[in-house]
Amino acid sequence: MKRKRTPPNKRRKEFSLSSLAGWILLCEAAGVAGSVFTVSAIPTWYASLTKPPIAPPNYLFGPVWVILYALMGIAAYRVSRSGKPGSEQHGAVRFFLFHLALNALWSPVFFGLRQIPLAFVTIAAVWVTLIALIFRYEKLDRVSAFLLLPYLYWVAFATVLNYYFWYLNP
Repeated sequence: MKRKRTPPNKRRKEFSLSSLAGWILLCEAAGVAGSVFTVSAIPTWYASLTKPPIAPPNYLFGPVWVILYALMGIAAYRVSRSGKPGSEQHGAVRFFLFHLALNALWSPVFFGLRQIPLAFVTIAAVWVTLIALIFRYEKLDRVSAFLLLPYLYWVAFATVLNYYFWYLNP
């Protein structure tokens, strides 16, 4: 009996623990970079701000972001290994890296520069590029697109939260 061959564009590359770990660590590094600005501002400047009633407790942000960055890393890994080589796959990976840089920019703007309006513009850009990224991922690997949905919901919430901080602290 002849075995059916999978076309090259339908093959997924073999699992690579080091590649998966690399993607997750890259994403977590974006969070660590932002935390440099966040940690020192929490007990001082941030504590002095009027907080919206929907603001979660401070201890919640760290664990949520660790999980979200891990999901982002897994999604990026899956897309990078999707077995669909070409400009669409490479474009999605490059777009993800651009998006991750935007994400990493928010903490220095909000906590470092203390520019709440500019932070709002930054997080709005994060949200818009994330939607575009999800659509790009969906074409290459549907699971990767779904892995970004919790991040999308959190960024939408964070965008509203940022707006309220801007409104309450002119």
